[in-house]
Amino acid sequence: MAAAVKPQSSLSQQPGMQSVDLTKLNLMQLTQFKNGLDTDLQFYQESLQNLKLAQTKFQESGESLNKLGSDSEGKDILVPLTGSMYVPGNLVEPTKVVVDIGTGYYIEKDIKDAQDYFDRKVKYVTENMERVQAIGNEKAKIRELVMEVMEEKLKTSFAQMKTDKPASSCSQI
Repeated sequence: MAAAVKPQSSLSQQPGMQSVDLTKLNLMQLTQFKNGLDTDLQFYQESLQNLKLAQTKFQESGESLNKLGSDSEGKDILVPLTGSMYVPGNLVEPTKVVVDIGTGYYIEKDIKDAQDYFDRKVKYVTENMERVQAIGNEKAKIRELVMEVMEEKLKTSFAQMKTDKPASSCSQI
């Protein structure tokens, strides 16, 4: 749920966002809004974790290219068949690599082009991580404002109950 929040907020309203005055919502509505924000925050945290995994994968792939060179030809290597099973092999053409570009597509590239590809992917994923982090931070700020308004409404409600209680007990005597 996209919303800009009015009370005590320095958050700027962006296009496509609704403006909501939190003080006009009742506790049930605030709770529902907070629960929606909690769900959103969890989604953004999971997205950030997935992006971090992708970033690490691309960084490691780029770094592993540094180990290859024309002097690597004929060297023995272990070729992974699965995550835990390998077969011995020899490097035949260490100046070329096959890069997984996604959805089952692979492309042969020389070392420099492959390095450029992984550098671009790391940059792209990092930029997306920054965007997701910014959205998550904005949602967290809104959640804090909702919590503050809920707390104030609860304090007011309890104070009202305290002032009503002695008056009603005195009238019964």
